Amino acid sequence: MQPLFICHPDFADVVPQNPFHKQFAEHAPMAQDPVLQNRHILYRRKAVLPAFSKAVLRISADDYYKLYIGGRFVTMGPAPSYPQCYFYNEIDVTEYLCEGENTFALHTLYQGLVNRVWVSGDGRHMMYFDLYLDGKRVLVSDESWLCADHTGYSATGKVGYDTAFLERYDSRAPEVGFAQPGFDDSAWQHAARFATADYCLQKQPTAQLDVYRTEPHSIREIEGGVLLDFGREAVGYLALCVQGRAGDVVTLHCAEELDEQGRARYAMRCNCTYREEWVLSGDADTLDHFDYKAFRYAEVLLPEGAELLDAGMIVRHYPFSQRAEYPKDDPALSDVLRLCTDTVKYGTQEIFPDCPTREKGQYLGDVCISARAQATLTGDSAMIKKAILDFCATSCVCPGLLAVSCGSYMQEIADYSLQFPALVCWVYAMDKDLDFVRKVEPYATGVYRYFLGYADQNGLLDGVSDKWNLVDWPAGLRDGYDFELPATGVKRGKHNVINAFWCGFLSAMDEMYAILGMPSTGMTDAVKAAFYDTFYSPELGLYVDAPGSKHAAVHSNLLPLLFCVGTEDIALTARLCDYVEQKGLACMGVYMAYFALAALIKHGRYEAAVRLATSPDCWQNMLDEGATTTFEAWGKEQKWNTSLFHPWASAPCIVFAKNNRVY
Repeated sequence: MQPLFICHPDFADVVPQNPFHKQFAEHAPMAQDPVLQNRHILYRRKAVLPAFSKAVLRISADDYYKLYIGGRFVTMGPAPSYPQCYFYNEIDVTEYLCEGENTFALHTLYQGLVNRVWVSGDGRHMMYFDLYLDGKRVLVSDESWLCADHTGYSATGKVGYDTAFLERYDSRAPEVGFAQPGFDDSAWQHAARFATADYCLQKQPTAQLDVYRTEPHSIREIEGGVLLDFGREAVGYLALCVQGRAGDVVTLHCAEELDEQGRARYAMRCNCTYREEWVLSGDADTLDHFDYKAFRYAEVLLPEGAELLDAGMIVRHYPFSQRAEYPKDDPALSDVLRLCTDTVKYGTQEIFPDCPTREKGQYLGDVCISARAQATLTGDSAMIKKAILDFCATSCVCPGLLAVSCGSYMQEIADYSLQFPALVCWVYAMDKDLDFVRKVEPYATGVYRYFLGYADQNGLLDGVSDKWNLVDWPAGLRDGYDFELPATGVKRGKHNVINAFWCGFLSAMDEMYAILGMPSTGMTDAVKAAFYDTFYSPELGLYVDAPGSKHAAVHSNLLPLLFCVGTEDIALTARLCDYVEQKGLACMGVYMAYFALAALIKHGRYEAAVRLATSPDCWQNMLDEGATTTFEAWGKEQKWNTSLFHPWASAPCIVFAKNNRVY
């Protein structure tokens, strides 16, 4: 049966826009209608249901929904996706329904911003709802549903590179309590059919988030209110109840750390200022924030006479159950592993966000680390395979794939695309799902053909001009890399890191083709030989950063070590291992540290990898600075906009797991 999509009448005749384009290509920006931004749209429907044994609901919304049945919160979703393969959630709702009258209510958000979070700003807003009782469809999303804007939500600004609106919640709004069965919706209007809907629905292949309440570890009185400390950073939103005078305003500050005065540092390092407002009604009001943020501390600044009656945090993350085993004989390593494990647990949402505060988007480079860590820790490949398919979907923009998926902000990074087939092979080594490899192979081959367009006569990549060449991040942690790296892509010239990743890419493609019984690329050995001839310096006994350079960054040597370029030479292999160990991890970013540790372990230097991972200037420094989740850099001051919750720093979870493939 055809799915039916409904929307607020304001969206009924909106013609969807195309947000997709090559990052550096000229394009006409999408027309942004401010009337269609930050719309909190509510839907309600009462239905009398017959007796039944099992109730299954298929549900989705663009951009996002929270579902209530009979006034009870049920779930939220869907995971971000593209219109051509838009996710719906299939949920067993038997326990929430009864024979007789039932009330269904949804709170949806159309954000309307062009960013990394959702494919939004394109004019597409809808709600989809199909309820099945014992296999028979009994209730659908049609014009019988009522809808209204929730007027209690307004914005006090935007944060995180326009990834979220700061919320001002007004408990006096007439829509407060909309989910309750007895709510009066007589003034609401009927929903409309979304006439131009072009969605192709696909069942979300991953589980619903775990959503639960946690209590503060401490509550301390401060001037004008209270400071809540939840003991660790997590992702979610505040759960508060306050009694005060009607019209009085509670100010809310959320933060990852405290400032020098012991107050919440809500103007955070990561370019987010978490200052929001809550207008009271005069009753015992409950805060109802919609969007998530990451924080540990919260200040609740109360107007005179107001009383905080209850305080907690609603935490959300992907279901987590650890199965991986790690060595237990090194307390320092155990501390590092615990930090990384908690980061992966609390940081994984419906996607793998690079950070749940700032960009809130899913980057392929981050996925190559954080998704491996999540799959390693849990033994479950569902999330990492979904992420791989998310990036396959970006091939409609560029066969070389985008750097960020499931958003309307276009970004391309060559280093990330070159890791794609190795990620696929890593997953196959984990779960032996041959059908998945078959499904993904055409996209990996598309990446292969894309980069062949930049290959010179020896097979090396020369001037990958329409994707950013990253090397490492932040730029100050490239160990003096001797090659100019403009943000718009290298116009001309060969350099080491991109070509080292290209060597690894070709090896992984050959492995993938062998898994599928297909012919190899036939290029790998020749390209590795050309790499050696071009970048190896007999004078230094190391690989240099670019032809003619006299500089050998650690990055230029750890990647050839990982991808076994020239390592048939035992003496060279030993020199490269010694060089990586001597340089340590602090001269590179936390992203590149994964490849360094993997390279050492691959070549039998396990103890060296442990020494580097437990050195005082890396993860231990994060712990010394009060981390409960891993940072974007080795220390808070190392980067001007450091995220203090960055799962791409979770490499130890991968490389030190027993019986695990490191890359």
